[in-house]
This record gives sequence, C-alpha cells and structure tokens, in this order.
Amino acid sequence: MAVKIRLKRMGAHKKPFYRVVVADSRSPRDGKFIEEIGYYNPLTDPADVKIDSEKAKKWISNGAQPTDTVKSLFKRSGIIG
Repeated sequence: MAVKIRLKRMGAHKKPFYRVVVADSRSPRDGKFIEEIGYYNPLTDPADVKIDSEKAKKWISNGAQPTDTVKSLFKRSGIIG
C-alpha cells in the first residue's frame, strides 16, 4: 500500500481550508484517510500552518511520501531540512 501525506480540502466556496492527512494514494482527495496530522489555512496573513511534527516524522520514517505542497509546508515548519 502506497501511503501519501497530502492536503484534504475543506471550507466553503472560495474560502479554502486544508487538513494535512496521511492517506492511501488510491483514495480520493477528500475521501478516506488514515490519520490527520495538522492543518493549513492560506487565507490568513501570514498563512496559518499547524503540523504535529512527531506524527509527521513517524509517518515519513515508515515510508509515507509527502506531496510537493506538503513538503514545502514541512520545510516552512522546520520538520524536514
């Protein structure tokens, strides 16, 4: 099973809010997920990012692959170098 760390879109029309989730790569974007590890709100200034670093590092060490957007959020949060 290929596991990805990716964003799940929430919020109203034109007011996006994202949750950072660990999910099977075959599941749909807003579908079933394994675990929620944080959130990202791009509408605030500066953007609000809250990620549980211990859970993220655990999943990365277990082989989960972050998407490009999540990888940049991890770099901004200092989770990965």
